[in-house]
Amino acid sequence: MQVVKREISDDLQRFGDRIVDEIDDLGWECELNLPSLENIDVWGRRTDELRTCHAWKKQHDISSEEGIVAIPYEQKLHLWSRLHQICKIYLYSPSAGLYTCPLAMTDGAAKTILSWKKSVSGETNERFVNAFNKLISRDPETFWTSGQWMTERRGGSDVANSTETVAVPDNGFYRLYGYKWFSSATDSNMALTLARIVQDNEVSEGLQTLKGLTMFYVETRNPQGELNNMEIVKLKNKLGTRSLPTAELLLDGCVAYKLFDESRGIASISHMLNITRLHNAVASVGAMRRILQLSRDYSQKRIAFGKTLAEIPLHMRVLSAMEMEIRGSLLLLLKVGILLGKTEVGVSTTDELLLLRLMSPILKLYTAKQAVAVASEGLETFGGQGYMEDSRLPVILRNAQVLPIWEGTTNVMSLDVIRSLLKTDSEALMSLKKSIELCLEAGKKESTLQDSCSKIDKSINYILHFIKTYPESLNIAARDISYSIARTYIGALLIQNAAITKKMTDIFMANQWCEVQELCPLSLHKDYTYYVKNDYEAIMEGCNRLNTKGHNIIF
Repeated sequence: MQVVKREISDDLQRFGDRIVDEIDDLGWECELNLPSLENIDVWGRRTDELRTCHAWKKQHDISSEEGIVAIPYEQKLHLWSRLHQICKIYLYSPSAGLYTCPLAMTDGAAKTILSWKKSVSGETNERFVNAFNKLISRDPETFWTSGQWMTERRGGSDVANSTETVAVPDNGFYRLYGYKWFSSATDSNMALTLARIVQDNEVSEGLQTLKGLTMFYVETRNPQGELNNMEIVKLKNKLGTRSLPTAELLLDGCVAYKLFDESRGIASISHMLNITRLHNAVASVGAMRRILQLSRDYSQKRIAFGKTLAEIPLHMRVLSAMEMEIRGSLLLLLKVGILLGKTEVGVSTTDELLLLRLMSPILKLYTAKQAVAVASEGLETFGGQGYMEDSRLPVILRNAQVLPIWEGTTNVMSLDVIRSLLKTDSEALMSLKKSIELCLEAGKKESTLQDSCSKIDKSINYILHFIKTYPESLNIAARDISYSIARTYIGALLIQNAAITKKMTDIFMANQWCEVQELCPLSLHKDYTYYVKNDYEAIMEGCNRLNTKGHNIIF
């Protein structure tokens, strides 16, 4: 274990120096030189030329050289390989100029292709193997990134009912026809996408909606370097993540290859989503840590009322609350990373598999929401300077806002938590309870942590009680259930860490977590049926849908 720790630590130290000396400036250059699109050239010819800056291209080379995607697939550190990758992205993300977004989808694509087990003959098989090798390459000349084209005009997470793209068989491959409304990392070399397999006559008769979704592998350009029978219609004008090229795509006979069995698209996409949601959490925790580092440094230099901000207890109280959220979120991230690493080398116990299934959506939803809150609080600690774009601070908040939205909103993730409980007949919850009990063992022996241990015990017991007693309220209570699990488990992890290190700062953070907030928001609401009856009426009171006069901005 010491050898593993030393190897990871040495790599992170070296990489941290590279971030300071080279990468951070490149990340800011990406923000200053945004991607652009030229659809038509001066002669009226359609070109769809997507232009990205030198720094964006340099991030491609750096991420390949550093093995950002490759590390968990090389498995040089066995079950610790995924944790190694997570720690590295945690350092990289705030300085990457959003290049971690295509890397997230590349990792997801690699995981998806790796999980592909059905043997197919000839060129198609070799095509997928070749793509996988390029996705995990450490050679910038051969390294590929991948996009994922899921969202269509109707948008949202209801992919099964909103996908209109069709796939028509054509001599050993398929041709895709459709409109992908939101495709991040448009400059990627390949993409995984969903479509409904139909015959020509079914397209004309409108029968495609009867078909299930199938996952397809697409290379974005042909061997001549031309776009693969598709048009880049426009770049999206987004609140944040502006350095990331995101576009609307028209697929007009795009050549594609079926990756999994027909109508198994929704099931097969889970391999990708589990990975991209993990990357979302890394970005969330990384953003929180970056804004606090900047705020901490500023507090030692800014003088107000004759003192530095660091000498004002109220200001330190704010930073301490931010630090508490970051430490808790980081411990949860690392725990899920360890669980995933174990599954990837086949050494997980049944309880660990169940715990990973439960905590993956909770990790994503909780860290994403906290990233927005912490980033906003962080800007406020700079006063007016935090509102100035050229301070390089507002971009942290603008970019953070996508985190609770991308790859599933908080509600979508919360409902996924409920599904994990129902599908396992609450066995996942019992696995959580066992893990919490294990975390608290050492803490209960420390007098300074015993009160906090009691609060965690009380919270997990109430969660178990509620889920068993009120099954009819699980969906409406999904957010509160998810937040209660997140806060309770993070509290247990903080206590475990404090009991191991015995550092006063760790003990303080663990106790503060359990004392200054409601660990179990679920316990604050006794009757969720009350909300079912009254929420809609309260919101819609005074609303005349037939006469909105200018507020109908969507439909």
